[in-house]
Amino acid sequence: MKIFTNKVFKNYFTMMLALTFLELIFRLVMKLPILDWACLRIFLEVNIISLVLSTIFSFCGRILGDILSFVATLIFTIYAIGQAGFENYLGVYVSFGTSSQLGAVTDYFKDYLDSFNPKFWLMLIPVAVMGIFYILFERRFYIIERNEIIDFSDKFDSLERKEQNEKERFKLRKKIAKNSKINAMVMAVILGILFYLTLTLSFMQNDIQLKSTKSLLLNPDMPNIAVGQFGIASYGLLDVKSTLMPSSLPTEESYDTYKKVEQVKSDYTRYIDDTTWESLIKDETNSNYKTLSNYYISQKITDKNDYTGMFKDKNLIVIMMESTSTIAINQKYFPNLYKIYNEGWSWTNAYSPRNSCSTGNNEMSGMTSLYSIYNTCTANIYKNNKYPESLFNLFKNAGYTTSSYHNYTEKYYARKTIHPNMGSDHYYGVTELGIPYSNAYKEWPSDVELMDKFLNITEDQDKFMAWITTVSSHQPYTQDSELGNLYLDMFKDTNYDMSLKRYLSKLKVLDNALGELLDGLKEQGKLDDTVIVLYGDHYPYGLTNSTINQYMNYDVSENNEVDRTPFVIYNSGLTATKHDTYTTYMNIVPTVANLFGLDYDPRLYAGTDLLSKDYVSRAYFANGSWQDEKAYYNATTGKISLKDENNGYTAEEIQEINKQINEKIHMSNLAIKTNYFEYLNSKIHPEKELETTEKSKKSS
Repeated sequence: MKIFTNKVFKNYFTMMLALTFLELIFRLVMKLPILDWACLRIFLEVNIISLVLSTIFSFCGRILGDILSFVATLIFTIYAIGQAGFENYLGVYVSFGTSSQLGAVTDYFKDYLDSFNPKFWLMLIPVAVMGIFYILFERRFYIIERNEIIDFSDKFDSLERKEQNEKERFKLRKKIAKNSKINAMVMAVILGILFYLTLTLSFMQNDIQLKSTKSLLLNPDMPNIAVGQFGIASYGLLDVKSTLMPSSLPTEESYDTYKKVEQVKSDYTRYIDDTTWESLIKDETNSNYKTLSNYYISQKITDKNDYTGMFKDKNLIVIMMESTSTIAINQKYFPNLYKIYNEGWSWTNAYSPRNSCSTGNNEMSGMTSLYSIYNTCTANIYKNNKYPESLFNLFKNAGYTTSSYHNYTEKYYARKTIHPNMGSDHYYGVTELGIPYSNAYKEWPSDVELMDKFLNITEDQDKFMAWITTVSSHQPYTQDSELGNLYLDMFKDTNYDMSLKRYLSKLKVLDNALGELLDGLKEQGKLDDTVIVLYGDHYPYGLTNSTINQYMNYDVSENNEVDRTPFVIYNSGLTATKHDTYTTYMNIVPTVANLFGLDYDPRLYAGTDLLSKDYVSRAYFANGSWQDEKAYYNATTGKISLKDENNGYTAEEIQEINKQINEKIHMSNLAIKTNYFEYLNSKIHPEKELETTEKSKKSS
């Protein structure tokens, strides 16, 4: 009982127990492994956190120290419950690095609560027990402590010739308190050493983990892995640290690691003169730029192929469809998308991986073939970056008129800045398009009107490239709304949940818009000369996996299957083809650039031309997981599931795949953080940089 009469160790012990059980419940409800080395690491962390906080709070007096200990534990609990809810709702753990979207997220709050799993409330049990303990037993232990101090003081006084006075008692209390604090810090140091060993001892490491646990401690940029390895409380602290005190830009890779590979000459060789680039690398003193240049110049230049230039001089329309999953491929309900999907080239194993700020970040990745920074709203934070290698600029360099369209405001993403910096000659937002809209979150503008406006603008354009981002099928689906109720009668004979019916109603609006586009292009005589690329930005947030499973013929809760979305390249002259290779939106830019015969450097993209012989059929997800014909690798757990036990991967092969994807993500992130591609373009093509600057001056 004496541990409870010492205010440092009493608060340490109660916090440690509460946080330990919080972490245990969190792992159980989030289906994270319980019997692995990460749990030992988390237990050590919980002890360190509890010791440090209880020592700090001991300076505040008994009652205030108790209150602060309880409040700290409550904050960790609320944070854990919130993160569990967000992972369940959005499929990602949120970061303080996405705080720029806080105002927008409040719009989702009702949907967030509607999707909340009641079992998450179990995490309140430890802090509730802690609170009861303080309320019921605090006075009792205070009396015990006082009596023990007096008894101990009397014994001490007898040794000191029984000189009893208040001054000596006060000194005694200070001595006991001081010793308690010293002992707590010594314990924290010992635990810290043990914790460090869990990061370094080889038998405690997962050989096929995407990123080392030690590197995640310095930069928890992959929250799913960091939560699994450090627990939810420590991840929260690490996230706060990395947000308030960002580490210097990573330069783990030596710039001497990457060596340029000479091309093997053939009739399909794509020649690129690297003389200027090589001179730049030789003279570069900035270690980040030198690392990036050595990495990108060392990548393989994919050859031309039989598809190179087959769409040369045709128009291009890329449509990123809001919240569109493979649910939309249905001839009865959505005939226009069904027509495009089945009469064009469609990829049956296409995915749109979730990440923070998915719409804006996945739009950015679709335009640049770069991995966005997982725990930030990359598109907004780095909105002033320029990307000479973006899809817009590739077409602009080929003499195309480029433009972009979205039927909503700047509330969520700064497209008026982002798109022109990507190379869009003109960005048309909802106001400029003259489309009516409501500030009510549940009401979204019609995509049909968006397509009408688009057709009016491009009617007189020759050789245009356009990017359209739709919005009608956006959540919420749990509330009545104009578009959500518009076509409910079509689904009245189904047994679907009402939320799914409203989603289908909104998808019908999108499908009508696609029909409007096809009819309009045909009337203008442009359909045959136009290529349409469709992809979904992400699955329909706001619908639970169980609700989506009412419609699907497979379980979307397994192996990131909820992220499966339509991807199609359509032209009226194409022979319908189904491709079963695995892909994501990362491959759009190099694939389209090759099909249109554009002047581009394949090395500057994280993706690859899907029709190239060098393309590896594999879908990489934003959290580091991946899937192909053989297996699914779960980056969160660091485990692999084989689809055929007799045809899988060795540990070495998995490590090599993970090394490659980790490099792609790391280099993409470093390039974005340093605005590398604008730097590279200004050095290799200074005449283009000057031309762009002059155009900007005239425009302003």
